[in-house]
Amino acid sequence: MSRIGDAFADGKAFIAFITCGDPDLETTKKAVKEMVRSGADLVELGIPFSDPTAEGAVIQAANARALKNGVTTDKIFDMVREIRRDVGVPIVFMTYANVVFSYGTERFMSMCRDIDIDGLILPDVPFEEKREFGPACRRHGLDLVSLIAPTSEDRISMIAGEAEGFVYIVSSLGVTGARAEIKTDIGSMVELVRKSTNIPCAVGFGISGPDQAAKMAALSDGVIVGSAIVKIVAEEGPDSVAHIGEYVRSMKNAIREL
Repeated sequence: MSRIGDAFADGKAFIAFITCGDPDLETTKKAVKEMVRSGADLVELGIPFSDPTAEGAVIQAANARALKNGVTTDKIFDMVREIRRDVGVPIVFMTYANVVFSYGTERFMSMCRDIDIDGLILPDVPFEEKREFGPACRRHGLDLVSLIAPTSEDRISMIAGEAEGFVYIVSSLGVTGARAEIKTDIGSMVELVRKSTNIPCAVGFGISGPDQAAKMAALSDGVIVGSAIVKIVAEEGPDSVAHIGEYVRSMKNAIREL
């Protein structure tokens, strides 16, 4: 099992997402360390892109702010090197195919290995096009994390059967962002995934409060939260770190005893 599996070794996993460089990389670095101190089992780092098609308004705005502030992929790699001095939990990048292509796929994957990144999530790359990135990921010891959406239906077993690291179950149709209620039959999706693979599955998109987190974690192996954390950054800027820690603690506590 890859190191990503370690995030799920001690019960339900809390996976925290943050956009790198919003409002600046120093705040991102502090926030990541605080999230891990507060109970995050795995960290998902968003590399900003000018057209983040899977994202809702909150994360789109964070991408725009980060890019406007001059954040680059190389600066993010340097930041991760610093983070790795203190942070041992698995870290994955979430970005878009164009970011990897423009950097150079082999060069990107090699850098990920050098800075101790565990996996990669590319929401705009469908299962059928994984071969564009899968072999390069494997050569450099990265898990290419697969997403399964409510529309995947008869493809769920096929996608799960080839999944690496963990299976990212998309809770709702549309883009990322907090939702008042998640109506998708997550239990059925998880059941299909578990028939096809032994690797863990976590639910993301739309989870914002402790009650939602507990409900989704009860059905799966963990929860992924992004927009709610990014929203705190948008509201508090450089002063967001303590608020993020408090939020992560409340979410982790909600799923700890499941």
